[in-house]
Amino acid sequence: MTNYSIQKASFDDFPIIQKIAFATWYPTYGHILTQEQSTFMLDMMYSETSMTQQFNNNQFLIFYENEKPVGFAGFENKGEVMKLHKIYFLPETQGKGFGKTMIEEVSKISKAAGCKYLELNVNRNNKAKNFYEKQGFEVFKEEDIDIGNGYWMNDYVMRKVLF
Repeated sequence: MTNYSIQKASFDDFPIIQKIAFATWYPTYGHILTQEQSTFMLDMMYSETSMTQQFNNNQFLIFYENEKPVGFAGFENKGEVMKLHKIYFLPETQGKGFGKTMIEEVSKISKAAGCKYLELNVNRNNKAKNFYEKQGFEVFKEEDIDIGNGYWMNDYVMRKVLF
């Protein structure tokens, strides 16, 4: 039987978050983004400098399966909206219900903070969109974000009503 726990992360957990992000990135985005864009984005989002900034504005949770870190989420309170910036699980753990459990935990934290919506961006070519729809998210709008170096994120913004 699998035992799991979700724990609040501190900056000392940055190496765990980085390791999961790197292990998950290419199986998730390898067919969507070029190698060059992936390298640029991983450095942009998971360098020590970037993670230091993110820990100033975001909360992070780490998901443990049998005491092994297998996933994480990063989110930010923006008033009536809790923005789920990141949710990643190691590929070998996907399909076990961990993502659903993590979204439920972030939803609970969001409600307690008085947020009306949980919102996230998902690449328009990412099959995870179907997963998010099953969790109660709906496409709110489309967004094209210039992230620099000539690269763009072409996303759906999805929202889940919390109340």
